Amino acid sequence: MLVGVSPATRPATPRRCSIAGALDVIGEKWSLLVVRELFLGVRRFNDIACNTGAPRDILTARLRRLEELGVVERQQYDERPVRYEYRLTRAGKDLRPIIWALMDWGNKHVMDEPLPLVYEHSCGAAFEPRTHCAACGDPIEPRALVARSS
Repeated sequence: MLVGVSPATRPATPRRCSIAGALDVIGEKWSLLVVRELFLGVRRFNDIACNTGAPRDILTARLRRLEELGVVERQQYDERPVRYEYRLTRAGKDLRPIIWALMDWGNKHVMDEPLPLVYEHSCGAAFEPRTHCAACGDPIEPRALVARSS
């Protein structure tokens, strides 16, 4: 602790952080469940509402916010009455490894019993998401990373 600076007198200047920024976009339960449904091919409001259990007013607000932020886009599929379906944008599709990692973590640390297999790799093995270095391909181990300013 810095001399003369207590937690009570320390200025409240949160760390500038891309994680905090990402959480502003998708850090709410219903938003992530919408993204999950879209990855699973569910595109229509009523089906998303049914599969997530989200109250309709909250789901409407989350879909609008995700659309405003460029994560999803609305596409009209019927004229009478006017109806829309939702699709992931490039930014939304880039959330795939996040959804996989959350699923893997939930399977290991939250669920009391295993869920039915959701993903199987083309090699036939059950899919377990892992992070690798894009440059060398080595698996990422915590001690292999060093934080540095850009």
